[in-house]
Amino acid sequence: MVISGKGGVGKSFITANLAVATALMGRKVAVFDADIHGPSIPKILGVHGERFPVTSSGIVPVLGPLNIKVVSIDFLLPGEDTPVIWRGPLKFAAIRDFLSKVEWGFADYLYVDLPPGTGDEPLSVAQLVSGLSGAIVVTIPSELSLLVVKKAVTFARKVGVDVIGVIENMSGFTCPNCGKTFFVFGKGAGEKIAKDMGVHFLGSIPIDPRIAETCDRGEPFLIKYPESPAAKALMKITEKVLEIVESK
Repeated sequence: MVISGKGGVGKSFITANLAVATALMGRKVAVFDADIHGPSIPKILGVHGERFPVTSSGIVPVLGPLNIKVVSIDFLLPGEDTPVIWRGPLKFAAIRDFLSKVEWGFADYLYVDLPPGTGDEPLSVAQLVSGLSGAIVVTIPSELSLLVVKKAVTFARKVGVDVIGVIENMSGFTCPNCGKTFFVFGKGAGEKIAKDMGVHFLGSIPIDPRIAETCDRGEPFLIKYPESPAAKALMKITEKVLEIVESK
């Protein structure tokens, strides 16, 4: 599962592109968008507005790029401006039903995208999914993120989920004209957090303005700009994730 201590760190972008990278490496991949109130995986993967296919065996995931299986409450909402106004028990029931009643089929990897914080959705997934390989914690390189990321790591450990590692997003911006790198949100906090908490530092992803553009258009960044520094960083991070998981 992919978690973060706070919002606005690019967690859903990373989840979607980790899934794409894993599929590019020859694995069969599924993504569960467990952000009940703010589902964004369908938009990032270009399947926003789709509906769950119904077959003789039941409801099946929507197929995204590279045959990635996608499950999200977004596929049930009547409109994109429809809010989900649910308390904890309803969210738990929805997550349980998505996990148990959808005909997922086979997948080597299931990435679970979660809302920020350590509330109902992360707790529900941790309780309902047996044998989770681990949690990936996403942060940005600011000192403000130190405390909330430590809380996310501590949460994972308290619910019995191994921490695969920490990813630092938005780590710096390199000017295309002068070549100088500017560390807009600070420098090195992600690696420091990982060291302090005794977990792997999986890597950092630089700022690229095209990331927001591809998310808005529903074009996976890794597929659109595979030679960019951010895409190469994502591929290296995914290699580390697979190495850690598959060595267990």
